[in-house]
Amino acid sequence: QVQLAESGGGLVQAGGSLRLSCAASGVTFSRFLLGWFRQAPGKDREFVAAISWSNNSTFDADSVKGRFTISRDNAKNTVYLQMNSLKPEDTAVYYCAITARATVVRITLSSMYDYWGQGTQVTVSS
Repeated sequence: QVQLAESGGGLVQAGGSLRLSCAASGVTFSRFLLGWFRQAPGKDREFVAAISWSNNSTFDADSVKGRFTISRDNAKNTVYLQMNSLKPEDTAVYYCAITARATVVRITLSSMYDYWGQGTQVTVSS
């Protein structure tokens, strides 16, 4: 059974940094994408970044390019989201998710992901 556990959220001032972690267990797929999404109150879930477990390709949303970096540690089965230059508009619950579908129409669509963590709150104060 696939389980994802996020950690590392918290309260930070604008301009600060946080590193989120997503620990994956029970993953038996040979090829999959692990993505980060976020959801602010009253808003739809938004794609942030994703990484291919097989070839390490990464994908970033325009809103976080140059500020956020996704990376992985194979030995720990963990994916990280390093968030720098945080802004108040980055405030949200951040979720990690996995898709192992053979065909992914768009990696930015949350409906393409089948396994989700419980989320971790990130609050950026101005």
